[in-house]
Amino acid sequence: MTLNDRLALLSEQVVKIQMLNSLGHVVALKGLALTVSGFSPNLFLGDRLELPVPGRDSIPLEVVGFSGGEAQAVAFAPLDGVAPGMSVRRVSQAVLQPSEAWLGRVLDPLGRPLDGRPPPPLGGQARGLRAAPPNAGTRARLGPRVDLGVRALDSFATCRAGQRLGLFAASGVGKSTLMSMLARHADCDVAVFALVGERGRELREFVEDDLGAAGMARSVVVCATSDATPLMRREAAYAATTIAEHFAEQGKRVLLMMDSVTRFAMALREIGLSAGEPPATRGYPPAVFAELPRLLERAGPRAEGCAGSITGLYTVLVEGDDHDEPVADAVRGILDGHVVLDRKIGEGGRYPAIDVLRSLSRTVPGCLKPEERELLQRARRLLSLQADMADLVRLGAYRAGSDPAVDEALRIAPRIEAFLTQRKDEKGGIDSAFAGLAEALNGA
Repeated sequence: MTLNDRLALLSEQVVKIQMLNSLGHVVALKGLALTVSGFSPNLFLGDRLELPVPGRDSIPLEVVGFSGGEAQAVAFAPLDGVAPGMSVRRVSQAVLQPSEAWLGRVLDPLGRPLDGRPPPPLGGQARGLRAAPPNAGTRARLGPRVDLGVRALDSFATCRAGQRLGLFAASGVGKSTLMSMLARHADCDVAVFALVGERGRELREFVEDDLGAAGMARSVVVCATSDATPLMRREAAYAATTIAEHFAEQGKRVLLMMDSVTRFAMALREIGLSAGEPPATRGYPPAVFAELPRLLERAGPRAEGCAGSITGLYTVLVEGDDHDEPVADAVRGILDGHVVLDRKIGEGGRYPAIDVLRSLSRTVPGCLKPEERELLQRARRLLSLQADMADLVRLGAYRAGSDPAVDEALRIAPRIEAFLTQRKDEKGGIDSAFAGLAEALNGA
């Protein structure tokens, strides 16, 4: 190869290099979105930008769309002090570099510490925040059963390693309490928590009271509070999933808990509307419902041959107790099971307020032993019959002895309800749960 050939080849390679610090400028600002111009064609969707602002830290941005020769970007921080003409520079793509040292840390979605300690050491591999799920054709099957530590779930919605369960609840029904029980008692090697749009005061309560020192030693908490920008709230879900993937690919059994998918969808809605997407169902742009499976499918078993898995527990905040609202309906169809928390059950004093008749794990009854399957079928039948007859009994329209099956249901259902009641500090397991259910069904 001649010198000219080498120079031509080198020139072609140089053209392909992305300029990491190429400059542009702010053209317009509308709502949450900035219009920036002046970049070379090497700017891509999802790229990170930086906007220096006098008198404060630079504002990180992300490219969310293009119009003509201009890019639409959304900020990770409030846009106070921003004006047209300000310089913007491209700095990187959206990546994280998790490491073992991230265990025990509380971080924001950009990997910055929220616990008052120095920044955590970076790992050796940069991981994209929007990685594709494992290939469906080579993905491993679900693993063994997982003890979640909550009797109602271990018996009526038994979970397997790599399964994804949704916890559906309206506000004030005990969702946070159930999450804290799962965080403390679930059997896993590593736990990753995504707190999306949570109240700021609840972070330390969750870390110090619910997890404690022992729980934090195996955990990473990613938090974007309710006052954070939509981009930060959205990114919390991506960052936590990326961290979970890092540990799962090391062969760890990872528990990924996200609270909540609804606030993630709301953040997507705010970003999409600011970028000019048309509103559709309940104001959600169509892109929201395309993004939900891209995120949720990343949890689960890894590629065949990898011992690690991500067991996903996702809370869904249903609006006005409407379990068929668009986000809840979409998520229910994606996940491998759903757990319904009912306000009336909580008002009756039984916690966790799980409606076991409306809850479902798609791995049941396949993951149960024959004797466990019989116990579960009998318990469901008795609870269903008792629920059907409750109004008649309350009105005095049913006379004891009229129907032996109803009499049995009325006698045993209170014992099942007592079995389902569990204190926050009680820890259970699948074997002990079915033993307790058998005692409730067969006790005198």
